[in-house]
Amino acid sequence: MAGKPLIELLDSVHHDRSRFSCGVEALDRYLQSQAGQDARRRVAAPYVLLEPPSPLIIGFYTLSNASIQAAELPATLTRKLPRYPVLPATLLGRLAVDTQQRGKAFGTLLLLDALRRCLRSETASLAVIVDAKDDAAVSFYERHEFHRLPDQPRRLFKPMAEIDKLFGGSTNEAS
Repeated sequence: MAGKPLIELLDSVHHDRSRFSCGVEALDRYLQSQAGQDARRRVAAPYVLLEPPSPLIIGFYTLSNASIQAAELPATLTRKLPRYPVLPATLLGRLAVDTQQRGKAFGTLLLLDALRRCLRSETASLAVIVDAKDDAAVSFYERHEFHRLPDQPRRLFKPMAEIDKLFGGSTNEAS
């Protein structure tokens, strides 16, 4: 009997990465052979979705600190900010769901969990950014109200103020 879906940090000992297959070789290979190293080296924080008691991974995503050039962002977002050339952001580096688990809204579950973690983080971040691998990924993020950067059509962002509103927050921005 499967339990309630659970999202937690990747544990190389207790999570079975060997059978994960999302249909994108680079993402499969990353989870199977690189994600644990990235976690140990503190390059990325990989989170995995499971249905306990099974150790099989249904899906995963990674988070890491990043920066974005202020000039890349729309003026409506940066006009009230200090004139720093580079601004803090959080990179949602990878997000994938096993092909056998598609159509169950696990991608949305993973995305919302990632956004919630970014919002709760004690590290300053203006936005969550993603680098979509293909048009299907761009569509997925746009359905979740991410915005394309004008000069980089596969790089999308969602301002933290919008994420705060998504979860019913009341961030007060200074005027």
